[in-house]
Amino acid sequence: MRAVVQRVARAAVRVDDAVVGAIEEPGLCVLVGVTHTDDAARADKLAEKLWGLRILDGEKSCSDLGAPLLVISQFTLYGDARKGRRPSWIAAAPGALAEPLVDAVVAGLRIRGATVATGVFGTMMSVELVNDGPFTVLLEI
Repeated sequence: MRAVVQRVARAAVRVDDAVVGAIEEPGLCVLVGVTHTDDAARADKLAEKLWGLRILDGEKSCSDLGAPLLVISQFTLYGDARKGRRPSWIAAAPGALAEPLVDAVVAGLRIRGATVATGVFGTMMSVELVNDGPFTVLLEI
């Protein structure tokens, strides 16, 4: 699994001009990509890492501050553009595998006590955020 994690002042995701998920206070906006070899154990490990990642103000984590997360599926994180001019999506897991694993990351966060907003899997989404820092990290689990 891959995740692009951004420390944000606020963030929202829209589908058809309607807000479907938002956080209105400092927290994390997380784009999650799934590949073919990912499983529930990796999803739980990613949830644990996100919950405890000390990148918020004062080197605090979401677990320290009770900060919210906005989690959005992003198959393009497994795009490969090393050859040619069009990315290949071969490494991205199909929806039938990816959707339950993104849901498992969200469930793992909620079990740990996180407030989590989400996008809508498989839809065209518009993401709005105010990056705090800017501060962005890439996780590979």
